[in-house]
Amino acid sequence: MSTPLGIILAGGQATRMGGGDKGLLPLGDGVLLDQVMARLAPQVSGLALNANGDPKRFERFGLPVVADSIAEFPGPLAGVLAGLDWAADQGADLVVSVAADTPFFPDDLVARLLSCSEGQTHPLVLAATPRADGEETKSMSRSGLIRHPTFGLWPVALRDDLRAALKDGLRKVILWTGKHDGREAVFDTAGDPFFNVNTPEDLARAQTLLKEQS
Repeated sequence: MSTPLGIILAGGQATRMGGGDKGLLPLGDGVLLDQVMARLAPQVSGLALNANGDPKRFERFGLPVVADSIAEFPGPLAGVLAGLDWAADQGADLVVSVAADTPFFPDDLVARLLSCSEGQTHPLVLAATPRADGEETKSMSRSGLIRHPTFGLWPVALRDDLRAALKDGLRKVILWTGKHDGREAVFDTAGDPFFNVNTPEDLARAQTLLKEQS
């Protein structure tokens, strides 16, 4: 199986951070997006950024910037679709998505997603973590796993099906992946590998975690 391309999802509106681009928030000697790129680039064959608005604000990163083709911020699936359309133009078969506000995702994310997809006609896998005692979330599966729908392996072959679903009003990632027999790759590691920055307090925590890792 060929090495996938990578798409960094940065199309959200960051309302809990007061708006703007969370990926451009300061972290360490750079910004969140620097950290995300550094973790994903070695795992994929090429990178692009999904973001809306003026792409010039991301010029210094040297990445292709692809915007949602579905209007009104319909959620992460629109960013996935943008990545799939970009990948199709590159002649690629697979895309791995990550979120621009999640700076500590696993270094073996792509390898684990690919391994879990073995035998699938259309490789389609979401990252998941075990549920902590008492933890409740809308993304919890029947098996008690917490799914992380912005972290997944996506087949270019299903991009037109996804486009049609979005135009019909679909917004929930797991409804679409379930329709196509999507799987879950479980990351059972210490801490929260998919910790994401939603608030100023989260950003302070990310600064601390980065220092601890350096």
